[in-house]
Amino acid sequence: MTDIAAENPVSTASHADMANAIRVLAMDAVQQANSGHPGMPMGMADVATVLFTRFLKFDPAKPDWPDRDRFVLSAGHGSMLLYSLLHLTGYEDLPLEELRRFRQLGSRTAGHPEFGAARGIETTTGPLGQGLGNAVGMALAERILAARFGDDLIDHYTYAMAGDGCLMEGISHEAIDLAGHLKLRKLIVLFDDNHISIDGPTGLASSMDHRARFAAAGWNTFACDGHNPEAIATAIEEARASERPAMVACRTVIGFGAPNLQGTAKTHGAPLGDDEIAAAREKLGWPYPPFEIPPEVQGAWRATGAKGAAASTAWRSRLAGASDETQAEIARVFAGGLPESFDAEVEAFKRELAADQPTVATRQASGNTLEMLTAALPEMIGGSADLTGSNNTKTKAAVAIDADNFGGTYIHYGVREHGMAAAMNGMALHGGVIPYGGTFLVFTDYCRPSIRLAALMEQRVVFVMTHDSIGLGEDGPTHQPVEHVAALRAMPNVNVFRPADAVETAECWAMALKSTRTPSVLALTRQGLPTLRTEHTAENLCARGGYELMAADGTAHVTILATGSEVSLAAEARERLQADGIGTRVVSMPCFELFDAQDETYRQEVLGPGTVRVAVEAAVGFGWERYLGTDGAFVGMDSFGASAPYKQLYEEFGITAEAIAGAARARL
Repeated sequence: MTDIAAENPVSTASHADMANAIRVLAMDAVQQANSGHPGMPMGMADVATVLFTRFLKFDPAKPDWPDRDRFVLSAGHGSMLLYSLLHLTGYEDLPLEELRRFRQLGSRTAGHPEFGAARGIETTTGPLGQGLGNAVGMALAERILAARFGDDLIDHYTYAMAGDGCLMEGISHEAIDLAGHLKLRKLIVLFDDNHISIDGPTGLASSMDHRARFAAAGWNTFACDGHNPEAIATAIEEARASERPAMVACRTVIGFGAPNLQGTAKTHGAPLGDDEIAAAREKLGWPYPPFEIPPEVQGAWRATGAKGAAASTAWRSRLAGASDETQAEIARVFAGGLPESFDAEVEAFKRELAADQPTVATRQASGNTLEMLTAALPEMIGGSADLTGSNNTKTKAAVAIDADNFGGTYIHYGVREHGMAAAMNGMALHGGVIPYGGTFLVFTDYCRPSIRLAALMEQRVVFVMTHDSIGLGEDGPTHQPVEHVAALRAMPNVNVFRPADAVETAECWAMALKSTRTPSVLALTRQGLPTLRTEHTAENLCARGGYELMAADGTAHVTILATGSEVSLAAEARERLQADGIGTRVVSMPCFELFDAQDETYRQEVLGPGTVRVAVEAAVGFGWERYLGTDGAFVGMDSFGASAPYKQLYEEFGITAEAIAGAARARL
């Protein structure tokens, strides 16, 4: 297929004029905000101009069309580069007024690019290296969807612009290694090789040969003068022809055009100042006042944006020539919708579970649920950070994706938790797939920056986190999460699910997939648990976050609140209390976030007003206090765990049915 034409737009404006428009908008916006990073946009303006005018396939009038190229500004501190490009090429969300309001409350031009603030921003970047990891996921999604729908409908590049900081961050190693291993040939990294970091020359902290490093990971590497447009174009052409992912080291001068400060760390993260900006205007031959772009330059940039319409229109014509089934499926998966049969299939599966009443670990229950879900949702792409057998994330029918076969549905991420999580974010952002991936819950520490960004970007990413408590046993406190569930619950816009049995696991999976603007963490057990939901209910009870699992016999005096593996302990404690004539309810609380979203009447009804409340969870109690009131009790952990068989650990740390019952009796 033919990409956007590789020639410059017909205009009286030169390449230098167009690149300088980016430079002046960046330094003007940072100066007006009295905050920001002018150096990177000024240094990479030439590279960005060549990329957008000669190579990038995009259409500002159809900013979300599925087969556009993706441009990721991994060096998110240089956000004015992206904002300037989007404004100049004609994206409606970024008129000049938004650039004037750079870094101001309510503007679309935040300090670092934020997905959703304006169309054309493909991902939220700023935490260095994250954009690079996202780009790997985007490129991976492109290959997966090309294998499914054909190159005639899915065939585009992912370009990531990264700086020294991105490549210093550890996540870059994981991302680069994974991309090289999978030979993601439509991924191109444009490295802003300016030799400057905040503290000064990069030589203060690093001696890395980045080209050699990328080559060692299986990439093809190229280099160019980042201020020579023809050299840049030649390097990008070579990168596009590569059969492997490609990195172009663009040797640039940070703050290019600022005569007294360019090439120094002083241009990195502070306004240039009025005098230096005046001197830069003179050096660049730009006599116009702040934020003014001359008509011929604006026209050249608008022509660059307008020519993308031909590519998007041609794609829509090809899509119209596809089968009705293909058209409908592409529309569905890129919209993020679920099949009409989804609820019925989940309900039928729950009915089987209620009848069979398996005693299984919830990680195994999750794997069983995935057998049903992945058959219904071919867009689900699973994986694990080298813990496939432990996480139960690979179904019997799943075929592993590798460099020779992108038609599978499972990714072996290797021991790369951070890279996995960032790539899953990129896949979700790309659209057309639903990513899920697993590791141990304790290693959410390695995934946390990406989980946070998934929440900030409102992306449906499912993190399957097994071995969720001291219940994992002998691996000991290094692997036993204690504070992790509470820490994840503290993060806004993350649904943390801790199901109690196989039925709840199926319901929690259903909610994770229905939560199209919220990432989910499934905290799953290693140890086997009995089925507590033995009577089938068509309603997804977990959808409300908490519900009465067992009513009191007689008047309720005690309410036991629990999650996950401790719900069965709560049921045992209820039996003990009921045997003493103490009416006791059991409330399962698989998801605090969904419960907190219910109306006040429902929440109070479930929590049991007028009853003694006892909460139990094999974790720290942070967060439970809002449900317990001043007189409630918490049975759980207040220290790290230990290495021993799990039943001994529950006894050792006092998380037992008798301890729960005792805590209730003490408050009656």
